[in-house]
Amino acid sequence: MDWHLLGLSFITVFLSELGDKSQLAAIALSGRCNSPRAVFFGAAGALLLTSLLGSLAGGAVAELLPTRVLKAIAAVGFAILAARLLLFKNEPSADSEQIP
Repeated sequence: MDWHLLGLSFITVFLSELGDKSQLAAIALSGRCNSPRAVFFGAAGALLLTSLLGSLAGGAVAELLPTRVLKAIAAVGFAILAARLLLFKNEPSADSEQIP
């Protein structure tokens, strides 16, 4: 096993998951229920499954495309998201439902 890659993956995912929507959802769910253990196991299972799917998909795509192309696609995708967040107003439309 590549321990460096394991550590790098752990640190990357750990830091990217801190304070994200799924963590806030888990906080809200555990605050409203009497079984925070069930919320923990549900959230941990979901993160494990999404990580498994992501790593399998990444491995499959890596067989088809060179790493440099994958990095370029990811860079362009993040640049598009950043430009969209910076340049366009993300206000809800009048016909969208408002959640209290």
